Amino acid sequence: MTEIEINENIEKALSEIRPFLNSDGGDIELVEVLEGKHVKVRLQGACTSCSLSISTMKAGVETTIKKYVPQIETVENIA
Repeated sequence: MTEIEINENIEKALSEIRPFLNSDGGDIELVEVLEGKHVKVRLQGACTSCSLSISTMKAGVETTIKKYVPQIETVENIA
């Protein structure tokens, strides 16, 4: 998979997640992809102070991104 395809597929994954985050007053932004394996995202809005953001990252964001791009190893939220 090319770098462009990886980024496009990550954006598709985020588009799938975004409505759930939006419904709680939050959002998510792709910051960068390193070596085609490591994804950095930024939770926004209500998600930045939510006590469940760690669960959201693992159970929602990371799982969905890996569904679209299986070679992704890590997904990290940066402030």
